[in-house]
Amino acid sequence: MLAFSAIPPQQPEPSDPALSIRPAAPTLSTGPARPAWLSGRALATLGLLAALAAAALLAALAAGSVALAPDELWRGLTRPDAGLASTLVRELRLPRALSAFAIGGLLALAGALMQILLRNPLADPYVLGVSGGAATFALLTLAAGLGGLWVHGGAFAGALTATLLVFALAHGTGAWTPLRLLLTGVVVAAGFGAAVSLILALGPDSSLRGMLFWLMGDLSFAREPAPLLVLLALATVAGVLTGRHLNVLARGEARAETLGVAVRPLRVGIYVAGSLLTAVAVATAGSIGFVGLVVPHLVRRIVGPDHRLLVPAAALGGGTLLVLADTAARTIAAPRMLPVGALTAAIGVPLFLVLMRRQRSVS
Repeated sequence: MLAFSAIPPQQPEPSDPALSIRPAAPTLSTGPARPAWLSGRALATLGLLAALAAAALLAALAAGSVALAPDELWRGLTRPDAGLASTLVRELRLPRALSAFAIGGLLALAGALMQILLRNPLADPYVLGVSGGAATFALLTLAAGLGGLWVHGGAFAGALTATLLVFALAHGTGAWTPLRLLLTGVVVAAGFGAAVSLILALGPDSSLRGMLFWLMGDLSFAREPAPLLVLLALATVAGVLTGRHLNVLARGEARAETLGVAVRPLRVGIYVAGSLLTAVAVATAGSIGFVGLVVPHLVRRIVGPDHRLLVPAAALGGGTLLVLADTAARTIAAPRMLPVGALTAAIGVPLFLVLMRRQRSVS
């Protein structure tokens, strides 16, 4: 998995067939040397994922209750005065598609970080109760008749409350272990789940549909993609730069400490980063499942366990998956809108089962 490396330059990286990359044959190139882990195959894979992401975004711009031909799509993108095409592309579909890409990438990165932190391949961004806290506070604002920024702010406050609560309870007076953190998160998530059930049962009927839609994921109000894209870019760069440390930590805390990695600050940083990415995604679009669970598994099979490659691949893969799911949610029953979380589950469940079956057959 991802690895930060506090290993001195003169000390070789730990040998691991899964992380090893054959050195390239010596050449007479006069340009700057390419890092050993960034091989031609890795660049080709990342380029292919970027091309798939671009294709998914174009499909999202063209599809909808009113389909756009290629020439209409081009005019809508390049000419502000193109009438209906310009309105559909620039004001409605493009902000939503970019927001979906950013949120999917954030969830995939958070899932990869949680799987490192808990050393559990089944960990996802919601396993520590972040989604439950966000849902509880968001539903309270909806039940009070508030909307818009109040819902987003309440969801973000609830996610941060759950993060601090799990961190405080898991740390306690003893050692903070991945197992203790996981069990605490499961218990806190169950408590928030009970609170959500009570709010749905006691809430006003007029707000019930909005509550259920938010719980299943809703990108209708995701209209400001710029901050999300900036956060995704920063998180991706940070993950690549700290990839060697994450790789070592993924192989065990004892090994990481032996190799000189500051394990405790790194664990806290991973927990805070993963929770923050999840909080932003949930506060913007509600609870969207399976992206943070399936995408890290999928890209790990494609690019391997080196997180210097896995992090950007997960960002591209998660964004592409959510853009495709949101496009399907807008078009399958158009003009009615389906909850995007239901579509990600419909895609993620069979995909995850296929991945598990292949992994079992290989092992």
